[in-house]
Amino acid sequence: MSLHVVIGFGPAGSATARLLAERGCSVRVVTRSGGHPEPGIEHVALDATDPARLADAARGAVAMYNCAAPPYHRWTRDWPPLARSVGEAAEETGAVLVLLGNLYGYGPVNGPMTEDLPLAATGPKGRVRAAVWKQALELHEQGRIRAVEVRASDFFGPGVTDGGHLAARAVPPLLRGKPVTVLGNPDTPHSWSYLPDIAAALVEAAGNERAWGRAWHVPTVPPRSLRDMLAGLAEQLRVNPVPVRSMPPAALRALSLFSPLLRELQEVRYQFDGPFVMDSTACSTEFSVSATPVEEQFEATAQWWRERSATTG
Repeated sequence: MSLHVVIGFGPAGSATARLLAERGCSVRVVTRSGGHPEPGIEHVALDATDPARLADAARGAVAMYNCAAPPYHRWTRDWPPLARSVGEAAEETGAVLVLLGNLYGYGPVNGPMTEDLPLAATGPKGRVRAAVWKQALELHEQGRIRAVEVRASDFFGPGVTDGGHLAARAVPPLLRGKPVTVLGNPDTPHSWSYLPDIAAALVEAAGNERAWGRAWHVPTVPPRSLRDMLAGLAEQLRVNPVPVRSMPPAALRALSLFSPLLRELQEVRYQFDGPFVMDSTACSTEFSVSATPVEEQFEATAQWWRERSATTG
């Protein structure tokens, strides 16, 4: 039974670990705090920025998936040591290094984003995410590791609670029939990456040699606006649509004085002020992964939120 090591157990890490376990793999999850064992999943508590301990945990693994997500306001501080550590551990163990990336590294662009665009971000968060991949790619090109990056747009789906776009700051008001306030223009086209599709793309990239040495976009359905996404969820949740309002820039600036998250979001507000569209044709064409139909996404996500609401209120 092949061993796979997943770093981080947030929405993407947990979905990836569980998918691997369902496929009969042995899975070891690395987090600072550890966790409760699940069928096929072992949890190990350690600091992933310690390359020696991380290499020990990944000894014998065929692949290592970096799904860790440092706190948003600490990206520039926390990403560099984590990136160095996972690179060293991959070199030490020979495990394929699979990075879960995002679209920040491109910066603002005109038109759909494809993997061949330059990583031209000028903001600190975009630059640090671009640097993480550039460092891994350099090691790959030197023949020291085998690396691949899988880039997702904003997460959507069962288990996604962090963030305010289609998660804990949007769905609970929707369930209560209250207006939803969003960042940016609620009517601009936006790409949403479905969590199970993210996990499937990560696993595909790990096991397919043709994927290594470059970045791929998670197979994602055509873009939909925030208003459309909330309307689709409302229909599946069997609640009436609610007003969807944009947070005024002045209000965002004022709230940012008290919220590190909102303060950091100002750098990437462009992602919600205008079209933010990801082209995932390359991955869907090259590999046996495809985007889940959007109606299935709505149905599964609504069911998860109904069950969560029933248990947590």
